[in-house]
Amino acid sequence: MHSLPRTLPRICVALGLPSPSQLQRAAEREYKDGSAFLEFRLDYLPDPSAGIEVLRKFRRTYPDACVLATCRHRDASGHFNGSIEQQIKILADALAADATLVDLEVESADQAKRAVNPLRQLGPVCISYHNFEKTPALEPLLRRLRKHEADAYKIAVTARKPTDNLKLIEFVRAHHDCPLIALAMSEIGTASRILVAPMGSRFTYAAPSLETRTAPGQISANLMRSLYRVEKLTKQTRIYGVVASPVAHSKSPLIHNRAFHARRLDAVYLPFLVPALQLSDWMEFATALPVQGFSVTIPHKQSILRHLDVVDPLAKRIGAVNTVWRKAGKWRGTNTDTEGVVKPLARHLRLARSSVLIAGYGGAARAAAIALGDASAKVTITGRNMKDAQALAAAVKGEAVTLREASGRHYDALVHATPLGMFPNVEGCIFTDVIPADIVLDMVYNPQQTKLLQHAVQQGLKVIPGIEMLLEQAAHQFEIWTSETAPRAVMRESILGSS
Repeated sequence: MHSLPRTLPRICVALGLPSPSQLQRAAEREYKDGSAFLEFRLDYLPDPSAGIEVLRKFRRTYPDACVLATCRHRDASGHFNGSIEQQIKILADALAADATLVDLEVESADQAKRAVNPLRQLGPVCISYHNFEKTPALEPLLRRLRKHEADAYKIAVTARKPTDNLKLIEFVRAHHDCPLIALAMSEIGTASRILVAPMGSRFTYAAPSLETRTAPGQISANLMRSLYRVEKLTKQTRIYGVVASPVAHSKSPLIHNRAFHARRLDAVYLPFLVPALQLSDWMEFATALPVQGFSVTIPHKQSILRHLDVVDPLAKRIGAVNTVWRKAGKWRGTNTDTEGVVKPLARHLRLARSSVLIAGYGGAARAAAIALGDASAKVTITGRNMKDAQALAAAVKGEAVTLREASGRHYDALVHATPLGMFPNVEGCIFTDVIPADIVLDMVYNPQQTKLLQHAVQQGLKVIPGIEMLLEQAAHQFEIWTSETAPRAVMRESILGSS
């Protein structure tokens, strides 16, 4: 019998292409881009047997590469429509063509029990289970898989809440002596794809650079290697992340992971999709994993407060937390959005007794208003809803004015704290005519040059793009979490380079 190679790379890039030529080109491109372990999804081909020659040629050309051949049957959510005997014949041909190992789903193995051992005579076999609906109890699944003698066992389930990731990670930890591959699909399960490998899973799956994903929640191999450093993560790696819904647009993983790299810290920062009603479940997951700290954004900045043991006075006054960390067994929270407003403005303006107009009255506007009020600036609030503007103005002993009234006055600075002009609605602008200020800070950072900032430049005003706020609040988070000086130049470059 054969056995699973001990030196398998941690990342397997799943290739599901509709033609042999496309499969060949994708495999060569991924290999040259640094991926030495590829999954050939033969069931994606109209004639799966046509992929055998592609596999053989690829292995001859790149003998140091590893290839996992899969021909998943439609009864197991694959694309192959033939008989199970034909399916097993294709996998046998793949091993004869020098595939490193093959994947046979447990449904087919259950129906053709006598075929598994002859297949293993040709090369290593992984017996797999997939559930695209939920995360069921895992121990019974492994018992079912281990009824078949195989060289590896794969369990891919669907995460519907954060603690489903925890189940997978703890399961992998408990079975570190078993040749196991386990992960959670879906965007909620994305974190599991990064964390299972250092916890004991033999490898994890990634998407290719250009082609479509073969399963929900896959991350590109390039990001897995370069940004999340999956190949270098250990059981001791400190885990951080951003908690949001939606989360895919967040630049925070890019900013903080680059900062960790620059400071040579054994830490990783992940995107955690946490729907509005799952924050309690997330805290259970974060406590048990354990997560060392995390950023908080929409829709959790207010609701996170009730889950924290200690909240600093400023964040309490703001009524929102965007930064959480663990110290002495307690969850602590603060709000670094204030740093993001005050520091960039202070580079251009003496804040004490300066006049600042804040457009907006939401969480970000409230953080800006309180911080600027504490700096002895004269704060004026404006917006389309005067009742909300007046409420915020009263909280900071400031003034509320209508947009029309604001347009007729002049201020030292304007802080724009509404979503107007944010991608994808980039044409929005709070002041379409003369901007009533000398300095304009726009909290919107995508796009970098909003309509508001474009108008400000045309009018000869000083502008502070949203990336300056993003950078300062992120740098302050980094320093809270690590007690090290934030590498601002690296963090700035990561933001600019991603735009």
